[in-house]
Amino acid sequence: MDKLRTFLNSMTPDQQEEFARLCGTTIGYLRKAISAGQQLGESLCINIDRESAGRVRCEELAPGVDWAYLRTTSVREAA
Repeated sequence: MDKLRTFLNSMTPDQQEEFARLCGTTIGYLRKAISAGQQLGESLCINIDRESAGRVRCEELAPGVDWAYLRTTSVREAA
């Protein structure tokens, strides 16, 4: 969650609001989750990874999920 905090802090408040909206949530929810050390849902993790252009990775947000399997599955399907 430290990477997400750092990423959000690098933005203006308006950019934070827009980022959260594109992720399908609110900046308030993200800030609360960060401060509480809350586990984010997989879908939100994917949205954050996508909208941050990989600067905040799913693996960092939810380390207990087998993201490697999903990432290698998409590579195999493309081949």
